[in-house]
Amino acid sequence: MSRSRKKIPIVGMTTAETDKPFKEREHRRERRRVRVSLRSGDSIPHPKQFGNPWASEKDGKQYWNDPRALRK
Repeated sequence: MSRSRKKIPIVGMTTAETDKPFKEREHRRERRRVRVSLRSGDSIPHPKQFGNPWASEKDGKQYWNDPRALRK
């Protein structure tokens, strides 16, 4: 298998497995705020107000300079 290795040594800076719980919470919060603003007649909040990726459990990525890390 010629492509059995990871080609780019970039890994997440975390111990969390996934971002899914964080994204679910943030999307639920956004949908709630949009519903409330539509009912009250206010303007809809900007989507960038919700789900800041730097505030999540997996907060970014880093370059890993260990060639052994690229093996599967």
